[in-house]
Amino acid sequence: MNIFYGTGVAMVTPFQADGQVDYDGLSNLIEHLIDGGVEYLVSLGTTGESATLSEAERKQVWAFTAEAVNKRVGLVAGIGGNNTHEVVEQIKSFNTAGYDAILSSSPHYNKPTQEGIYQHYKAIAQNTQLPIILYNVPSRTGSTISAATTVRLANDFKNIIGIKEASGNFDLFNQLMRDKPEGFLFISGDDPVTLPMMALGAVGVISVIGNALPRQLSDMVRLLLNNDYKGAHKAHYSLIEFTRLMFADGSPAGVKTALKELGICGDAVRLPLVQVGSATAEAIVKETKALA
Repeated sequence: MNIFYGTGVAMVTPFQADGQVDYDGLSNLIEHLIDGGVEYLVSLGTTGESATLSEAERKQVWAFTAEAVNKRVGLVAGIGGNNTHEVVEQIKSFNTAGYDAILSSSPHYNKPTQEGIYQHYKAIAQNTQLPIILYNVPSRTGSTISAATTVRLANDFKNIIGIKEASGNFDLFNQLMRDKPEGFLFISGDDPVTLPMMALGAVGVISVIGNALPRQLSDMVRLLLNNDYKGAHKAHYSLIEFTRLMFADGSPAGVKTALKELGICGDAVRLPLVQVGSATAEAIVKETKALA
């Protein structure tokens, strides 16, 4: 699964001022990311505001993205939710053409037990031939996929190939890296700690900041994959303030502000998200100009 070594970007979904999906902006973004040297793209993860897109919009965005990418880089679809039956039905009806894997977050709101999380992913794994990347993001879901549950899933289902880890829990990371089967992919899902996670053995990142700065981030990740930590430290430190600003007033509003400054797409978001405040926007514009 070398396609998932390196930099993946959880793409934003550009919107027009009236709230409709901006497909010209999406096309610009795809070209920006491919030109920036990323290894793969994630369509309609959390950063893509998938929660506020209709089923018809999601299918259209997935189809458009697959056609625009045209197999030039890897492509992953974000398909998750807290209704297991509904997620399975979405996956059954998903047009897999052009896609290399599914990224699926653990169920939110319900707060299932570890057995419930296991059974949720078991149902998904048994209903698709595509590789599956688990997504652990407790700050959004309200529950954690334990290291033991991840290892159990990795051992029981060959098409569960990795996990995007955004828990920030290094005790969990240590256990997971110690116990996981060989070849199971440990992927950073948290831009600020990609460097220390890769020091533990993560194979790369699925990034938010990479939407705006794909070249800078990809270069850092490649340095880490080549064990050049001295060079990677310099790149990491140069991105700290930009990364902080991307999340200061919520994501993806921050990175959409940077994308607007870069002329790639607008900064519109859908409620309940709102655009960043004026002070944050000013700081983002300044930092983007300094780094781009």
